[in-house]
Amino acid sequence: MMAFHENPAFVAPARTERHLQPDGSIVLRSPEALGPYARCIGEWIERWSAETPDALALAERVGAERWRRVRWGELRHAVGAIGQRLIDLGLPRDQPIVILSDNAIDNAMLMFAAMHVGLPVCTVSSAYCRLTQDHTKVRGILDTLRPSLVYASNAKVYGAAMTASAGMAIKVLSEGAAELPGALDFASFLATRETAAVADAFERIAADDVAKYLLTSGSTGQPKVVINTHRMLCANQQSLAQTWPFLEKMKPVLLDWLPWSHTFGGNHNLNLVLRNGGALYIDDGRPVPGLIESTVRNLRDVRPNLHFNVPRGLEMLLPFLEVDAELAREILSPLLLVFYAAAALPSATWERLQRLATQVRSEPLWLTTSWGSTETSPLVTSAHFGLDGPGCIGVPVPGLELKLVKVGEKQEMRVRGVSVFPGYRNAPALTEAAFDEEGFYKIGDAGYLVDPDDPARGVVFDGRVAEDFKLTTGTWVSVGPLRLAVVSALSPFAQDVVITGHDRNEIGLLIFPSAAAVKAPPDVVGEKIRQALGVFQQRGAGSSQAPRRAMLLMEPPNADAGEITDKGYLNQRAVLARRADLVSCLYADDDDALVIRV
Repeated sequence: MMAFHENPAFVAPARTERHLQPDGSIVLRSPEALGPYARCIGEWIERWSAETPDALALAERVGAERWRRVRWGELRHAVGAIGQRLIDLGLPRDQPIVILSDNAIDNAMLMFAAMHVGLPVCTVSSAYCRLTQDHTKVRGILDTLRPSLVYASNAKVYGAAMTASAGMAIKVLSEGAAELPGALDFASFLATRETAAVADAFERIAADDVAKYLLTSGSTGQPKVVINTHRMLCANQQSLAQTWPFLEKMKPVLLDWLPWSHTFGGNHNLNLVLRNGGALYIDDGRPVPGLIESTVRNLRDVRPNLHFNVPRGLEMLLPFLEVDAELAREILSPLLLVFYAAAALPSATWERLQRLATQVRSEPLWLTTSWGSTETSPLVTSAHFGLDGPGCIGVPVPGLELKLVKVGEKQEMRVRGVSVFPGYRNAPALTEAAFDEEGFYKIGDAGYLVDPDDPARGVVFDGRVAEDFKLTTGTWVSVGPLRLAVVSALSPFAQDVVITGHDRNEIGLLIFPSAAAVKAPPDVVGEKIRQALGVFQQRGAGSSQAPRRAMLLMEPPNADAGEITDKGYLNQRAVLARRADLVSCLYADDDDALVIRV
């Protein structure tokens, strides 16, 4: 029996052209031309509201037992009403509408309506408001964006941040508008009567108009405001559709928690549903203790046919599935694929998931990935073929080119094509520095061909160029691959690790313990760490691949301090900066009981 991903009717075969440039760099591209794509995001809503008005578009939890559901026809009606109200307010097109709160139906309706009438929108991470009483960061972001209107779901959670940060912008709330002086009630937007002005504004939208702004995560520095045009977003979904032709035959059904303030959730997943007329159930869970249980409940309830997650999310789901075969069967059986992105997947997680799938599924589970960034809207490469393990990020999709350029000890990946952004908002110097002389976006990630003689086998992700560092011996340390190897070696006791050793003579580890490590006796965890460090030494790995000291951290990653992002991955730079004193202790000469050495 042919596996799902091996059937060319469902998944496109991997084909890649390789071109060697005079300077020694390599350019990879798909031989398949990009097909026609929509003019703007709103064309998808117009299509499905006409063709399948009664099909489910969006759903969200309302209490423990009920889902609020919105059909495509209802969604289009709401978009028209809200769009009319935005037109009536006379909002300028050069000032975005900003959304501060978590994924929700009201949030989606406002976002779609703004783009439908030609107003750019920017969703800001809710963590800047929810997880802190200090509104300095969100105030700085809003000062940069200069929004015309700021929306949040409720006054109780977001009112203080709106008051402190929104300035003269119009304030809109779904709940508690009366509690915030001058704020408008979102219900009044839904009650507005649509006129011909909405259709007129919609027809004036050009493909290169700004659809939205997205802020970079800040993992590589201060957040930048990335311009996302309608052309970028629509073309990117066409690239995905040509890679996954099954989308034309099978409506995608997603349960998704990934935040719309980031390109993975807000562009890749949300637009996948819009482009293909599918259904998105908004997950009120998260890959953190106390909330992962909600995701498990929702997965059992919804039983989606596609599952998108970050590696941390998969790691936190596995313990629930491994102890309950019936639950694992209910969740894994309907899936066409499990897709991970935004961070590299440890080999141990891959193996656990595949082992579990063989026990509860009648056919192999297709575990796949892709690669891209906020600036590429986001899809650049896709692993639309079977993989033996993590690491390979696939081949370039139609419409995009990938260049491999020698930078130091690595090959930096650079991107050019229809889905690449035109620049950063109001930042010409940053924009100019982001592109090379051939117009390729310098993304900052490294990669290399799985097989130099067969580029169709894909590219291996090789970490970030900027994360790597030299030991005092002059030896380069490749942080990304080493981190994955260490996390797998420490399984199941490491949630994540930070690699240390910049300007020192040996590599060290700061280890964030997993739930299993917290429950286990300390001497058992300590012995596991010593054994893992010993194995790296016994393999004969050089100083750049063999950590010699480690420290188990008592405090978990602090999202408010930027140590962990909304997508659940660790910001190595932020951890090293915030915990510099612990790094010093790790390398101190005295015998510290917290430091494990080999």
